[in-house]
Amino acid sequence: MTDNLATDEDLPYLFGSFEADSTSADGQDDSGATSLVMFEGDTGVLFQEQRRCLHALLKHRYLSADRHPEHWTVLLANQDLIKSRLNELFFELHLDRDHQIAFKRQASTESGEALPSLIRDVSHTKEETIVMVFLRQRFFAQRQEGEDVVFVDRQVLLSEVADQRPEHATHRAMDQKRALNAIDGLATAGVLIKTADPERLRISPIIEVLLPIEKLRALWTWLMIQNGTAPENSDTGFVIDDEPDVLFDIVKDNE
Repeated sequence: MTDNLATDEDLPYLFGSFEADSTSADGQDDSGATSLVMFEGDTGVLFQEQRRCLHALLKHRYLSADRHPEHWTVLLANQDLIKSRLNELFFELHLDRDHQIAFKRQASTESGEALPSLIRDVSHTKEETIVMVFLRQRFFAQRQEGEDVVFVDRQVLLSEVADQRPEHATHRAMDQKRALNAIDGLATAGVLIKTADPERLRISPIIEVLLPIEKLRALWTWLMIQNGTAPENSDTGFVIDDEPDVLFDIVKDNE
């Protein structure tokens, strides 16, 4: 299962419009001092760039240095402050400097006590899981060969899903549609990044963060069980659920 934050329409109470009030366009009041006020009645204590960074973390599935350079710079300079604001909403900040990626996770207590959540569960399909596993393996292999940026063709992904189709699956047209939807869904999620060529996609480094090697093995075992190529009681050391959880606390946006 994946956890998706509610969309902007679902959360009108978190943030209002970011329209400026009587302050000047550069965020200063008439006296020349920097103003924190952005709208009538604003009592916020964050500067505009800090607010926008926090808003982006809540809205988007993740922030990265290459896709959100301005927010990334602000986040690095104000990590403790923004982390504190996320904590107040029961989120944890995950910041990976090696991959230059940041995202939020639902916080949990050591005792297992349930905390209020703005996140809703969304299950991912088998086709999405197949694509995710393939992307993780390809990204790792290409990085090992020295590639900084890793691409994949849409047709390669479709072929991978087709190769994983169990023998009893005969509705190929429906399977093809599901595979296309899986690819498009992961592109919307930012796991795959569109390029100038609609048939060629770039794999985001978020894939390594979302699928560490332990999770990759568990998902691979799950897929084998689903296809009937591994015994369900095989001693893998992993718990295989009815639905694999792939994306963790990644927010739905409208990019």
